[in-house]
Amino acid sequence: MREALRTRRFYPLTQTNPTMIIHKTGNKKWINRHETFEQPISDLYDLANRDTGDVLADYNDTTTSIQGIIQQAINAGTTIRVLGGEWSWTKIAATNGILLNTKPLNLSFKIGQQNLSPACNRSPEEFYFSQCGTSVKELSDRLRKRNRSLKTSGASNGQTIVGAMSTGTHGSAIDVGSIQDCVVGLHIIVSPVRHVWLERKSNPIVSQSFVSNLHATLIQDDSLFNAALVSFGSFGFIHGVLIETDPLFLYRSYRLKVESGDDLYELMETLDFGNTSIALPFGNERPYHFQTLINQYDSKNQAYLTAMYKRPYNTTYTPPALTGGFAPGDDGPSFIGAITQAIPALVPSIVNALISSAYAPYSNVWGTHGEIFSNTDTHGKVLSSATGVPLNYVNKVRLILLELNKTKGPFAGVIAFRYVKGTQATLGFTKFPITCIVELDGVFSNESYRFYDLFWNELFAQNIPFTFHWGKLLKLDNPKVRTLYTAEKVNEWLAARKKVMVDPLSMRVFTNDLMVEWGLDTLVSEDVVA
Repeated sequence: MREALRTRRFYPLTQTNPTMIIHKTGNKKWINRHETFEQPISDLYDLANRDTGDVLADYNDTTTSIQGIIQQAINAGTTIRVLGGEWSWTKIAATNGILLNTKPLNLSFKIGQQNLSPACNRSPEEFYFSQCGTSVKELSDRLRKRNRSLKTSGASNGQTIVGAMSTGTHGSAIDVGSIQDCVVGLHIIVSPVRHVWLERKSNPIVSQSFVSNLHATLIQDDSLFNAALVSFGSFGFIHGVLIETDPLFLYRSYRLKVESGDDLYELMETLDFGNTSIALPFGNERPYHFQTLINQYDSKNQAYLTAMYKRPYNTTYTPPALTGGFAPGDDGPSFIGAITQAIPALVPSIVNALISSAYAPYSNVWGTHGEIFSNTDTHGKVLSSATGVPLNYVNKVRLILLELNKTKGPFAGVIAFRYVKGTQATLGFTKFPITCIVELDGVFSNESYRFYDLFWNELFAQNIPFTFHWGKLLKLDNPKVRTLYTAEKVNEWLAARKKVMVDPLSMRVFTNDLMVEWGLDTLVSEDVVA
């Protein structure tokens, strides 16, 4: 933190006996899921809702209790960070203060016509409200019962919806976007005495009565909403989100081995499915989901294409079966951890063997979103980095990686290229009109860290426009954040944070060391008033 508080404002506690369940574990350290760091903490609280049978009342009681926790943190001069699925590889969710485990906060409910704004000409069945700790798997299961589906997600269903949204988690739905692009409303607890419902003014969704039922303050502002979408826990406690959903649908899925060469490379850099000689399952039809995986050690010079086509739901399909413990939608982190530390000479053969067994081609596999993307964990320790680049830089980046692997490697991992529509989120890393996410999933080792660093340095050296996935390994400081995401966007995000949170002491509570390092804290001494 830049400077310790010189003065401290004390609010009266909103309630002396919180009605939610708060278990103070007494833990003094926290290790993230992928075990990339160990963080000293003052405590870890497990949070859970009451279960009175009145979902709205239980949810509102939790809001009040969270306000009490924020007040206690202000009084103690400590910080708070909110944990989702603990999936991030970086310290973005870390603090030396109090960690709040939100996974048991998993209420969700549909909304009715009376909950929609008169300006919203949509059906209420298109939307679904979820509390912060609900996992992607839970959402998929609950939506299916309502004949609805998420539009997209990452490959892991173990992430919480707010955790995934807040770091910009993506899939490869090329014309849809990332998880945050399917969120249309945010309920944020910003201080001990204030919580807000935030949505775009250009896209009003909920009625005033809906907001009043949450006892929140309505804010309709495009700039503030876009900033809060990808804010990695720094805009306050995001208690709930309203998600835009699709009618339940099926993927018709294929994974193909194809020859590497000019035809493939052109498709990877244009996504022009109407003008390619690559033999895709449905000719020139544009897939809903498309990605490429390069095996830099394949002596036959072949790559893997995954193409998934959206089809209307029916009950006659056969759900996909796990093959060797892996689901059809699994990505690199799901299996690359099976590689153990290996001497360099053995890396190519080990990578080849693992890909052959865990990433085998398949054909005509049908399933809902939750069935295709059903994994909730990784197999073994793994490192992962993801950088977003513009579509027209894909092959330049591909050549950089292959050359580095040849001259500075070997990299014990895989290289994947995923594609999503650009985001409106102010600091969303998928900022390019069509963003290609270049993913490097590797064995947990110093050599992998070294290879990532070489790659990032080369991107900077060659002035390639790119961004980092906020929840994966990265190399950032204040100047780099302003260079990669632009100073204009950073300033817009900082201004939005002040407008949403208002109270500097509450902002201090939700500021961690990584934000200070990146220049995203905005908390200087003159912000703190008596």
